[in-house]
Amino acid sequence: MRRSQTIGLLVIIAITAILAWAVAIPRIDLPLLGTDENGRPNRLIREGFSLGLDLRGGTYLTMEADLTRIGANERPEDALKGAMDIIQRRVNAYGISEAIVQRQPGGNRVIVQLPGVKNIKEAIDLIGKTAQLEFKEQKLDEKGEPAVDAQGNPEWTPSKGKDSAGNEVALTGAFLKRNAAVTLQPPTNQPVVDFEWNDEGATLFEQITTRLVNKRLGIFLDNELVSAPVVRAIIKQRGIIEGMTLREAELLSIQLNAGALPVPLKIIQQQDVDAILGADSLQKSLIAGQIGVASVILFMLLYYRLPGLVASLSLGVYGTIILAIFKLWPVTLSLAGIAAFILSLGMAVDANVLIFERMREELRAGRTAIAAAETGFRRAWPAIRDSNFTTIISAVILIWFGSRFGAVQVTGFAVVLLLGIVISMFSAIVVTRSFLRAFMITGLARKQAMFRK
Repeated sequence: MRRSQTIGLLVIIAITAILAWAVAIPRIDLPLLGTDENGRPNRLIREGFSLGLDLRGGTYLTMEADLTRIGANERPEDALKGAMDIIQRRVNAYGISEAIVQRQPGGNRVIVQLPGVKNIKEAIDLIGKTAQLEFKEQKLDEKGEPAVDAQGNPEWTPSKGKDSAGNEVALTGAFLKRNAAVTLQPPTNQPVVDFEWNDEGATLFEQITTRLVNKRLGIFLDNELVSAPVVRAIIKQRGIIEGMTLREAELLSIQLNAGALPVPLKIIQQQDVDAILGADSLQKSLIAGQIGVASVILFMLLYYRLPGLVASLSLGVYGTIILAIFKLWPVTLSLAGIAAFILSLGMAVDANVLIFERMREELRAGRTAIAAAETGFRRAWPAIRDSNFTTIISAVILIWFGSRFGAVQVTGFAVVLLLGIVISMFSAIVVTRSFLRAFMITGLARKQAMFRK
């Protein structure tokens, strides 16, 4: 075997060992290059596989957007897409990286699936609120005293200042930097949300706090008063929002950093979804899969002998790579995705069968084992390429179809199938070939009994 082939085989073994370790350990926490938007070092954190609603359970929401409130020059499609992007950022910051946010075909509804989230109220508070932050000051009556309504509650009016162009502008969360954070206020240890203005917001905030020294500044979220602190000094760049529990402060910081929804969303359906497969059923399914894989390996060993052993090793590498991708990417696994994985596993074996049948033809023609192996790979490649490419095209069409019409199960099936096909082609052509060449330099390859003609 050539030096380059030996190095290639060692690289395959080393990568497979690393990926097998990544699949086997329960938690991965590795440093990455760069920092996030808050200046913290990036890290790759994974705990097990990402399971969909049907395997893990969670929260299912259908939300309807009120598109009557968009601007005159804004397209409804753009407003809805902006709302979906913000929802996705919110749930990602919440730690639900496998959440699914999709538009329901032909309307103004958005479907949100949150695997593992059982608290529906908290989910709604996180993604359903517009999160429009406003700053208001108390109205004054004719005597210059704070005005109250019929119930005796203070009346508020938007706080305004002049921007760089001299226009009077209301101060809202649109001027915030996306770096809000929760801190504990000494000495009471009460949670507050620290926020920071951009240059335009800082100018407005300085004008407003100059005017309201020793007066209250109302902080409103979605037209609800959150807190009304007394302005003790002129403030320019930073501020705090208080009067919340720790959990409420954490949710508010996520909402402010993700941005306000461009349109209001109304919950029209909410459901707490239990996993379709219980732990016992899932365990039985895994056992059935192990029996199936063992049966395939046994058949390959008995029928093809030494090439069957090579195919089994290649199948192990394929399984390790695909499982590592599922865990590290991560890919959300559902019942449909598991079915696609099993299908791609069969296609990986099918490619090896095509190669070995070509090898048998060459052996019957009197070629040596080494020559039969190289010729078998060369002649089987067009059939493997064409069959896999047609399936890849089908998977791409299914991904487009599922994304276009909101068919989540179809999209999940197609994504896993596409990944499986690409990795199966690599394992059949590169991995199987490398292992077979390694066996060819041993004494086993010279024994005709190790091949079935």
